Amino acid sequence: MLKNYRKRLKQQGIAQFEVLGLDADRELIRSLARRLADDGPDSARIRATVCLAMSGEQPEKGGILKALCRSPRPSCNAGPVSRWLLDTNIIGNVTKPVRSERLGAWLAGQAAR
Repeated sequence: MLKNYRKRLKQQGIAQFEVLGLDADRELIRSLARRLADDGPDSARIRATVCLAMSGEQPEKGGILKALCRSPRPSCNAGPVSRWLLDTNIIGNVTKPVRSERLGAWLAGQAAR
């Protein structure tokens, strides 16, 4: 029975391993492992965040400004628009545990333009 269980886990891409750590971190490590094993929408974000934290590298500054500068500027009768309004709630939505589905759909529509 145990052999079949391990075989099913392996087929799902799940591995069992042992780590040494502080007793106080036990639940943190277990909950992190569960969230990553679910392979849900948050798992990629969690992996990226943990990898960045473990690497010790700081995120590149000015990434939002560079993205805005790459995007096409809308024009009007008076000439091209030279200022941007940045809603930080949109940017902050990326870091939320539960992201807004409506905002995701809107962003996907903007990317498709």
